[in-house]
Amino acid sequence: MPASPSDLRADDILALARLSTRPGAVRAMLGWLTRRTGGPAVLVGDMGRVLAGPEGERDPTVARAAADAVAELRRRGAPSAVLGGAEGRPVHLIALDTDPRTYLAVVGPDDPHCGTLLADAARTLALCWRLEQAERARRRIESAEGHSREAVLHLLMVGSVPAAQRIAGALRPALPGVIQVYVIECPQPRRREIARRIDREAGGGAWIVPCPVRPNHVIALVPPETGPPGRTGPADATDPATGTEASTGTDASTVTGPAPTTAPTDGTHPAPETHPADATHPATGTHPAAPAAPATPAAVGAVGAPADGTDPAAVGGGPPRPPRVSLDRLIVRLVPESRVGVSERVALRDTPTAYEQAIHALAVARNAPERRAAFGGDLDVTVLAGPAGYRWASELLAPCLRYAPARRADPGPQELLGTLGSWLSFGGAASRHLKIHRNTLAARVRHLDELLGVPVSRSLAAQSAAWLALRLYTAPQAAAALAQAPPEPAVTLEAVLGTPAAGTWARAQLRPLEQAGPATGLETVRTWLRADARLPAAAAALGISLPGARKRLTRAEDALGRSLLTAPSAKYELWLAMRALGSL
Repeated sequence: MPASPSDLRADDILALARLSTRPGAVRAMLGWLTRRTGGPAVLVGDMGRVLAGPEGERDPTVARAAADAVAELRRRGAPSAVLGGAEGRPVHLIALDTDPRTYLAVVGPDDPHCGTLLADAARTLALCWRLEQAERARRRIESAEGHSREAVLHLLMVGSVPAAQRIAGALRPALPGVIQVYVIECPQPRRREIARRIDREAGGGAWIVPCPVRPNHVIALVPPETGPPGRTGPADATDPATGTEASTGTDASTVTGPAPTTAPTDGTHPAPETHPADATHPATGTHPAAPAAPATPAAVGAVGAPADGTDPAAVGGGPPRPPRVSLDRLIVRLVPESRVGVSERVALRDTPTAYEQAIHALAVARNAPERRAAFGGDLDVTVLAGPAGYRWASELLAPCLRYAPARRADPGPQELLGTLGSWLSFGGAASRHLKIHRNTLAARVRHLDELLGVPVSRSLAAQSAAWLALRLYTAPQAAAALAQAPPEPAVTLEAVLGTPAAGTWARAQLRPLEQAGPATGLETVRTWLRADARLPAAAAALGISLPGARKRLTRAEDALGRSLLTAPSAKYELWLAMRALGSL
């Protein structure tokens, strides 16, 4: 017995309902309608443009017939009609209840009585089309916000703090005056999940950006003292999962030891800021010399706990508060395959400094049992920023500073210096950091070779000199010292590195390697630096395999508490330190 029209209609409505729950529901429903009616089914905008159609449907005659039919329907002011199309093919047309107005059109169906089917399909299609449009709008907004947040981070990294604050004030949250930078290395599909968790734990006060250079990194600028109680807290708080002490950043064994740096204000590579000279490196098993409490790496979200860790609620007889857990612990617990590097507390203007600190801490966290590490300070290169150092830096960078582009679209001096700083930090990945094509980056680096007169594109010695020049040129104390110093002849790099201050700084940089033993000691790193930081050449010079050389340098990273194989790298500082001591 053949099915009745009402049964066929019920089956059609059920089929449409099932299709509406699938991913890509609109395209799936249009494909079903095409098969069911025998004519191409498309969605057409009120200006006659085909918005969606069955998979693989690209017939221009269909698009033209649908567009003509929509124009005629609009002229009539009717919600639906059957109109004559091109080549005598009728077009069944019905307006969906959407804004802007969208039309469902079927061109030349086999069934001339498909009006009821289109009316039923229009209701479901309208809902699905609205959902898809809303999802597209959400993705566009999310993408725009992501690019805006990335722009804020970029402005901070090049020293344009006021501009970054203005944009951040519009996007929310406002940028805090003091921050810690977290760099989280995690599987790329989980970056959004980690970002949501950080935002929640920091009480909405964190500025979170997926790294524009590395697809498996998340960068978070977190206020040191925000977040809900009971989540993060003082260094002697207890981890509820393990019963062990939950430190504010990491345990002493995972505190790294590179030198903190001071951010430039002109968009160039960031420069370091000084730290007490007696700071003990974590390789010795002791804590670094601790500064005052506000300067130590602190857990994000600590709220009003006494210094001894006593629970105020317990003292007052109230219910005890839940134990506090540091944010880096929460992250590695949430995503066990993640690694977290945490910077010291720094002023917002020193964001480049904190980012480098977090990257160096991350290098240690990769091999740390707890998968997290916090940065510990040491002497930095700005001790060389006296009158002689500033004069040498100015002379080296002078051709770039005086450069006048031949065309208006060509990069000017500050943009070239920003390119130089980014390339020294990230190498070829600087093209993603600067949002330029890799060929444009290569052309700029070759141009810098010509301007500076040193092969920064291929020589580690030239790169180290350019890196030091950027640091010294942007050091404010150097400019002040130069203003009071009498004129002197041209200064060489050897003169800058030959001062007693440079010798003290160099010995402090190399001491962790000397204490680490021969397997990860000075000779391995020295050979690597002599090979222009090229691992295959270093392995050949050492007479070991490439994996063996990489393993030695990884152990050197642990001893130094610095990143060597991953940018930003401490290779420039080590090269300068060895050159200062005459061992390279």
